[in-house]
Amino acid sequence: MSEAIMIADIYKLFERTEAQFAEFQKEAERRNAEADRRNAEAEQRNAEADRRSAEADRTMEELKKLVRATTEAVNNLTSPLCLFIEEMVEPAVVQLFQERGIDVTQTMSRLKSKRPGAAMEIDILAVNGSELVAVECKSRLSKDDVDDFLDRLQRFKLAFPQFRDFQVYGAVAGIEIDQGIDSYAYRRGLFVIKQSGETVKIINDAQFRPLGFA
Repeated sequence: MSEAIMIADIYKLFERTEAQFAEFQKEAERRNAEADRRNAEAEQRNAEADRRSAEADRTMEELKKLVRATTEAVNNLTSPLCLFIEEMVEPAVVQLFQERGIDVTQTMSRLKSKRPGAAMEIDILAVNGSELVAVECKSRLSKDDVDDFLDRLQRFKLAFPQFRDFQVYGAVAGIEIDQGIDSYAYRRGLFVIKQSGETVKIINDAQFRPLGFA
């Protein structure tokens, strides 16, 4: 009799243990599922955070580019060189060159060419029906500026074939001119334009003969 009770108790113990194990397993599965759900939500939040961070970086980079472009545009519009060209040199060149016997009648500014081997920009062009003067303007005129301009003048008619039959002269203008560069440009056949008070003047003497560029 005692043995029978002992076996029954053992069976009951097994049953209770099995039930508890099943409950523990069920709870573990629930917790695992909950952990998986939370991990998935965390991954989704991280992915969203990464997306927003990347979008913020793109927006910031675009804003930086816009600020740089705006700053450059404003600087170009208000730079001393821009004012020098627009307010002093260009309004004066027609009269200046007419007084030197070059009967120009109109001006063009920032003339650009993209032709291969002759890409260039000319700050000011004073022109009539058969002659023209290309004017290079600099904040500070150096020997390198003069040499570079002379090289461009040699290729001027390749860059602007519409002027192939014109007599081409050159002039350099500077707010400041390095020492001796006015004489250097003079010897190379260029007109030299300097600021004089609130206007500008050609400083070449009466014996100067400009070099023509074919």
